[in-house]
Amino acid sequence: MVTNADRLGIDLGDVQGVVLSHGHFDHAGGLTGLMGLRGVRSLPMVLHPLVWTRRRIAVPGRDVEELPTLSRRALDGEGFQVIERREPSLLLDGSVLITGEVDRTTEFERGMPPPHQAWTGGEWAHDPLVLDDQALVVDVRGRGLVVLTGCGHSGAVNIVRHAQRLTGVDRLHALVGGLHLGGPAFEPVIPPTVAALTGLAPGLVVPGHCTGWRAQHALAAALPDAWVQGSSGTAYRLTAA
Repeated sequence: MVTNADRLGIDLGDVQGVVLSHGHFDHAGGLTGLMGLRGVRSLPMVLHPLVWTRRRIAVPGRDVEELPTLSRRALDGEGFQVIERREPSLLLDGSVLITGEVDRTTEFERGMPPPHQAWTGGEWAHDPLVLDDQALVVDVRGRGLVVLTGCGHSGAVNIVRHAQRLTGVDRLHALVGGLHLGGPAFEPVIPPTVAALTGLAPGLVVPGHCTGWRAQHALAAALPDAWVQGSSGTAYRLTAA
C-alpha cells in the first residue's frame, strides 16, 4: 500500500482510519509500514470479529494449504487500534457506512465451495459464508449508493441489497471491487448476478480482483455504458447531482 501510494503521489498522512474487508491474508498484508509513514502512534482499524478465523483449502487429491491467519499481535505492533464490530457502523462524521455482517438473502449466492474450510476449535469444517466479509457504502446526493467491496464473498447482490436496506436508498450508482465470480465453482452464479445487477441499472461498474474473465465479459455485454475495466492506479471521481 505504501509503495503504490508513493508511486501514485497519494499522501497517506490524511488517512483517518482503516476498514478491513475480511480476514483472508491477501487483503491485509499490504498494510505494513502505513503507521510509520504517517508518523502517528495509533490509527483505528474496524474489522469483523471473525477475521481471526483459521482457514485452509483442502482440495481432494492435493496437499492441504493452510492460509496465513491475520495476527492481532502484528496489528497491535503496527500501531492499529483494532475495533471489532459485527453490526453496521459509520465513519467520517457519518458519511461512510460499514455494512458489518451482510445478510444472505439471494438463492443463488451460496458462497465458497467445500474445499474452503475453517477451524471450529475442534475440527476443520466447510466455511461457505466467510461471515467476516463486509463492504463500504456512500450515498452520493442525487446519484445513489456507491458500494465498495473487497472480495465480495457475501455475494455482490446480497451486498447491494443489504446496503439498500440499511440506507433506505434503492438506487445503485456504482459498484466497485471484487465480485468473486471466477472459476468453475462460481461461474453458474454469473447469469443471475448479471441479471440482478442489470435490473439495478448502475451508472458505473468496476469489477476487480477475483471477479474472473467470464463474469467480466458478461457484465460488459449486459452493462456496456456502466462497465469499466478495473486497473491498479485508476481513480474514479463521483460527484453529487
